[in-house]
Amino acid sequence: MQKKFELELNQLDILMKYLKEIIYEDCIVILRGDLASGKTTLVKNYVKACGYDDLVTSPTFSLQAIYSNDIFHYDVYNKTLSEFISLGMLEEFEKHGVHFVEWGDERLEEILNDYGYKVILIEIEKKDNKRLYKINA
Repeated sequence: MQKKFELELNQLDILMKYLKEIIYEDCIVILRGDLASGKTTLVKNYVKACGYDDLVTSPTFSLQAIYSNDIFHYDVYNKTLSEFISLGMLEEFEKHGVHFVEWGDERLEEILNDYGYKVILIEIEKKDNKRLYKINA
């Protein structure tokens, strides 16, 4: 099922309300979009909507960040799928919580589905001062 939202930055609470309805523990959310499309901003707003005040930044160089012990945030922009796997990152998805993966490609999505993980795909497109969020859950 695909759902779409076209929102300005100050309207992200609408999207967060919906995401909190469909995202549950042990779910993997793959975020796709161009540079500066708002992938990290989405994670930041989700963490805030969960009532946490963790500092959310893009884990581009650290590969992974963990917020309040149960929200995991990955950025695979600088890594190939083979590198991501060889670093043992697939095993990280076994940890209890919600996992957000920026720049996860179709091959990663396929592997996760094959392993039986619940995967939600969110594609973000820039549209002037708005963003179009396409959610496949």
